[in-house]
Amino acid sequence: MTSITRPARSSAVRLSRWMPRLVLAPSFALAFLFIYGLIAWNGVLSFSASRLLPNYEFVGWTQYVTLFASERWAVALKNLAIFSSLFIGVGLALGLLLAILLDQKIRAEGMLRTIYLYPMALSFIVTGTAWKWILNPGLGLEHLVQSCGWTSFGFDWLVNPDRAIYTVVIAGVWQSAGFVMALFLAGLRGIDDSIIKAAQIDGASLPRIYWRVIIPSLRPVFFSTLLVLAHISIKSFDLVMALTAGGPGFATDVPATFMYAMSFSRGQIGLGAASATVMLATVAAIVVPYLYSELRTRK
Repeated sequence: MTSITRPARSSAVRLSRWMPRLVLAPSFALAFLFIYGLIAWNGVLSFSASRLLPNYEFVGWTQYVTLFASERWAVALKNLAIFSSLFIGVGLALGLLLAILLDQKIRAEGMLRTIYLYPMALSFIVTGTAWKWILNPGLGLEHLVQSCGWTSFGFDWLVNPDRAIYTVVIAGVWQSAGFVMALFLAGLRGIDDSIIKAAQIDGASLPRIYWRVIIPSLRPVFFSTLLVLAHISIKSFDLVMALTAGGPGFATDVPATFMYAMSFSRGQIGLGAASATVMLATVAAIVVPYLYSELRTRK
């Protein structure tokens, strides 16, 4: 009797061990195929002569040479540098400032936290459309101020090729600052109060405590927030399309809008695939070191 039940029991143990893997295997296979498979296919197209339709004639690095010789791609990279540096820098500073203010346990903290977080509940399409109305010289802020009597006031950044990219920064920071605030506030609430009390006993002022003790201890939060904001800035597409559509002309083009325009509007699939591969490599250069450091820390 015992010899019969033992194999049955061991079979049941093996089945219970393998059942989760069997259930997850189809989803994993499909995800692997449609994510990494399409990434690989995009890489193949970037080395091909594809135009309106995929063409698997191998042309080597021609698409990449054409890409980096393009004036529009140079403008897109410049805009990405401007947008990323200001979006990340201002977003971090503003989010940290809001978190510090809320950390003082002020009245109506819950209401203020909800107000700050509300923009994050909106999509970038909604944000871009709303700010397009606000910054429109004939409808929004400029028109409102001039109708109040300040006729010399002007704010035409949205239609100014030299200033339009900064309107994207304004909209992006407005939406992401609340999210950054929530991350920093969670980090601040996780700091032991005894550290702050000990510093106060030593005679340190509150600003000095934040500058010397609390903010340095938020280094992991800084790194995680920087990673998230950098990822958002590199793949920014919907915000730019909703706010400026890459214009005036291509003054606010970023790599994501350049890739879309080349692949789907101008019939340059190979060139669009090359720009997408460059974007992927940029994201990987940010994400992979972070994953490596996290795995190394856990080990």
